[in-house]
Amino acid sequence: MNNEIRYLNPPTVEVKKKKYCRFKKAHIKYVDYKDPEFLKRFLNEQGKILPRRLTGTSLKFQRKVSQAVKRARHLALLPYVTDLLK
Repeated sequence: MNNEIRYLNPPTVEVKKKKYCRFKKAHIKYVDYKDPEFLKRFLNEQGKILPRRLTGTSLKFQRKVSQAVKRARHLALLPYVTDLLK
């Protein structure tokens, strides 16, 4: 007997898509805290800020995004906590 393992379908190999910083790609220099619809992309359903490893944002812009979200929350443009944001 051969020690070969045979599959009916080829085993699926997950190919990770390269993450990129959307700010660097679009040449955005300033993250506007007065635009809550744009900032909602960086929040989950509960209103928490998504981490860099999920969004692919660079460190420089992740800091700017978190600062903008906090300012928008302070001005009541975004909620601090919610059940379903999206």
